[in-house]
Amino acid sequence: MTRPEPTPSGTAFPGGWRRALEEGASRYSYAFLDESAKREIRRRILKAIALPGCQVPFGSREMPIARGWGTGGLQLTLALIGPEDVLKVIDQGCDDSVNAVNIKKFVGRVAGVRMTTDTRAATLIQTRHRIPEEKLDSGQVLIFQVPIPEPLRLVEPSERETRRMHAEADYSRMWLYLYEDIVRYGEITVGARYPVMVNGRYLMDPSPIPRWDLPRLHRAENLFLFCAGREKRIYAVPPHTDVEPLSFEDFASRVERFPGRSCSRCGAGDSFLDEVIDDARGLRSWVCSDTAFCEKRRTRNAPPAEAPGGSR
Repeated sequence: MTRPEPTPSGTAFPGGWRRALEEGASRYSYAFLDESAKREIRRRILKAIALPGCQVPFGSREMPIARGWGTGGLQLTLALIGPEDVLKVIDQGCDDSVNAVNIKKFVGRVAGVRMTTDTRAATLIQTRHRIPEEKLDSGQVLIFQVPIPEPLRLVEPSERETRRMHAEADYSRMWLYLYEDIVRYGEITVGARYPVMVNGRYLMDPSPIPRWDLPRLHRAENLFLFCAGREKRIYAVPPHTDVEPLSFEDFASRVERFPGRSCSRCGAGDSFLDEVIDDARGLRSWVCSDTAFCEKRRTRNAPPAEAPGGSR
């Protein structure tokens, strides 16, 4: 059965995936992974979707990048991608970081798919530590690179014991950890990797995303997939699934705030901001973490160009 060629416009390699394979990737199957590996990963994904938040083991393969640099997310992307897909890769919200650029180059080489920086245009989005600011829809899949999938690692080092705790829904030690945090510091100091309860059953590590992104997991329209290559675990949050951060009745969890600050590039005051320090001039500014969102907003707010020959 022959695969349809992707449209020429916007493809990573002119001529589609056949040309990409001929130009250096001819020794491998389409999208690098062999078909048996893809079938296994897809089966594990289906099981993870059936058990929201539950970690499903899988046979993690060796990838042409070092473990810890996105091998888990890359395996999910390669197992799901097809010639008709449009891929977006972000690292901490940025489309142009070294990690994101290298992953895009590799996937483009072995799959020949279209690449984009537009969140709305992508069918598959691989991300490291951020959820895009723009709302995703039911036709999109967000794939997370996960360094540590076990949320109970903070309170229990034994893998065998954490398996038992998940099986029995025994999360009292995590509640105690958060309570002690409040007693010591007057607030919950957990920033990234804030534990969440999925579908009222499993405690889940949402990967090191900021707390700002946690509300986007709750009853979203799109599918969220998580994969840790080193730990060999896959888990998922299906569409329209309840995802609630752990919080007490008298001490609710809070997202990050940026009072009085806005992006110095696009002026946004309703996005997650990164602090930028100019050491040469000793100046500090704030910019949107999501570079595609920032650029789109800048373009929308830019004044229209004056027509040639207009009045002066």
